[in-house]
Amino acid sequence: MGRGRRLLAARYVAALGAELGGHRPGRDGHAKELGQAALDGGLATLDVAVMHGQAVSTLASSHNFADLRNGSLKRAGNFLIQALTPLELAQRDTRETNWQLRGRNETLRRLTVELTKGSRTLKREVARRMAGELAVRKSREQYRMLFLESQVMQKKLRQMTRQIIMAQEEERKEISRELHDDVVQTLVGINVELSALGKGASVGLRALKKKIARTQRLVENSVNAVHRFARELRPAVLDDLGLIPALTAYSKSLAERKKLRIQMTAFGGVEALGNVKRTVLFRVAQEALTNIARHAQATEVTMSISEISGAIRMEISDNGRSFNVKKALFSNNPKRLGLVGMKERVEMVGGKLTIESLPGKGTTVRAEIPFKLEKERK
Repeated sequence: MGRGRRLLAARYVAALGAELGGHRPGRDGHAKELGQAALDGGLATLDVAVMHGQAVSTLASSHNFADLRNGSLKRAGNFLIQALTPLELAQRDTRETNWQLRGRNETLRRLTVELTKGSRTLKREVARRMAGELAVRKSREQYRMLFLESQVMQKKLRQMTRQIIMAQEEERKEISRELHDDVVQTLVGINVELSALGKGASVGLRALKKKIARTQRLVENSVNAVHRFARELRPAVLDDLGLIPALTAYSKSLAERKKLRIQMTAFGGVEALGNVKRTVLFRVAQEALTNIARHAQATEVTMSISEISGAIRMEISDNGRSFNVKKALFSNNPKRLGLVGMKERVEMVGGKLTIESLPGKGTTVRAEIPFKLEKERK
């Protein structure tokens, strides 16, 4: 479209808008003058009709052509007829001119019908979209409520899990104390009595001495078993000497019983952690080492405790079989609750637990617990 035609189209829109708005247009706004300008510019009747259609489309957002009662559509049609008059008068054959006018009027009528249909379709589409938006808002609100309920339930579940862990820890501590104070002392007393009996026996009582010696060995084995059982429940060395000695003793005992090679390096400042955090690290190491001994078929284990920015990091790696970590953590198998307990213990003190397991590279358990430079209150 040339520049002159674009200017004429703009004038047409302005003039038609003024006509529809009930304002008296200026000189450039007369429909016949626009038609004459179109004729002078070499435009045909169809060009003006197209220009009119474009103008109607442009003004459709501010004039409801679908409502026949307001007369907008009729006035627009009259405006078109006036604009076409100079072009039609220029035709030599009056009959041909009238026929073309009737054809243009029919085209205008069809355009009007199509515009009316389009307006109705648009109204239906707007209504449909509004209904859809309302449904979406309702769905979002329902989802928000369900999400909030889920968060509340999850918080309650986590609190319950932590209470169970704390109660379990207290129970283990009490059982350990009872084993040390009662069972072990009783067995040691029996051993002392049997030893005295053996020293006081005569040379002719060799059979009795052998029997007493066997009994002593059984009692010693029982004492060792009870000590081991007590250490696994709650090692006294953890409370008396600290985390590093407790892990050293536990690792040494496990390595001897399961034929494992366990290497351990530790940052001494870890003992500045509070009792709860040191217990968490011990339980994580205990569970990880137990899993390695039972399932990994590993021969070597590396355990390290180091200080990083604002935290203590403990890593336990093995060269054994790998496993699907995600499946194990979210499984309903009670045998996998140890992994969940490890995670809950670490998060209970504001830490983070990650487990990586890759074929051919074994498994690494990494626990990070917040650590302040000043000594934490026990």
